[in-house]
Amino acid sequence: MANSPSAEKRSRQNEKRREQNRAARSRLRTAVKRLRTEVATGNKSGAEALLTSTLSLVDSTARKGIIHPNAAARTKSRLTRSVTRLG
Repeated sequence: MANSPSAEKRSRQNEKRREQNRAARSRLRTAVKRLRTEVATGNKSGAEALLTSTLSLVDSTARKGIIHPNAAARTKSRLTRSVTRLG
């Protein structure tokens, strides 16, 4: 429990940031899942349409420090490769 006014403010800020991070991570996971579903159904045009926005979302999430940069690079690589393999 925070005892000083500055500690109480820091606690409020941390909670607000936590909620924003959770929302961003959830948005990312949903976008990745949607793209993987398109790939699994073999819908190349739909997958290509989603790929650009999903990769952008991965980049912005990594830039904000919500996911690790290496995790972002790995995710982008795997998604791009899976869409390319639809051929």
